[in-house]
Amino acid sequence: MKIAVTAASGHLGKEIVKALLAVVPKDDVIGLARTPDKAKDLGIEVRPGDYNDPDALETSLESVDTLLLVSGMDDPDKRIQQHRNVINAAKKSGVKKIVYTSVQGAEEGTAFSPVIQSNRQTEQDIIDSGLDWVIGRNGIYIEPDIEYIEAYKKAGVIANCAADGKCGYTTRPELAYAYAKMLTEDKHNAQIYNLHGEAITQSQLAEYLNAAFGTDLRYEAMSVEAFREDRVAELGEFLGTVIAGIYQGIREGKSDNPSQYHEAAGRDHQSWAAYFAALKSKAH
Repeated sequence: MKIAVTAASGHLGKEIVKALLAVVPKDDVIGLARTPDKAKDLGIEVRPGDYNDPDALETSLESVDTLLLVSGMDDPDKRIQQHRNVINAAKKSGVKKIVYTSVQGAEEGTAFSPVIQSNRQTEQDIIDSGLDWVIGRNGIYIEPDIEYIEAYKKAGVIANCAADGKCGYTTRPELAYAYAKMLTEDKHNAQIYNLHGEAITQSQLAEYLNAAFGTDLRYEAMSVEAFREDRVAELGEFLGTVIAGIYQGIREGKSDNPSQYHEAAGRDHQSWAAYFAALKSKAH
């Protein structure tokens, strides 16, 4: 059975390829990438995988049985058609099953909601495709908070608009482990899984970071508008507004959902105590 992974040069795509290589032969894993050279280090066959090029996608998906579709990064209004290009190419090429990396979040009322709505449309397109399918709705990656530690140290605080909302965080390797199971085990077909670990508040996140990095961070709540202005100033209008929307969703409880990680992965999600303890041992 040949399994193809789109966006194989991206952070999540690479992790999923690695997780697959632990359970299936190398010759049965194919990477798709918009720029194939960027995925050369994976040690597998890599084919062109631009979501805007339906003909190339069709050729690249020949001989593929199961496809992992990583949600695109483009504007929400463009992503629905881009994902449809992949779904249609998969059908024409004889792919039998699609696994989709979707996302959790507020479906209306925030600046992140258009992204969520476009993902929900792709979910429906996949369900309606006539192919076997599995959908994972990813929690929020915790890695960006780790990568941001120097900025947090400088500020002395974690400041955003999540308030007391709990967030179901996850990590890319934990997601990849679950997706490898969803790709290779038929028992997951026709399931939608929320994929995340224990939901925590921003204050708890600060405590975990303090334990791992020896910092003295505390959490400071901001209004949604003040946080949006702060993020736009640093990251630009589009990204800053979207990030404010994500944290607004956390504030409103939209990232505090039941997790089906165990059902998808066959084991529990890594605990945050264990994750941050491993970071602490790396830091010393």
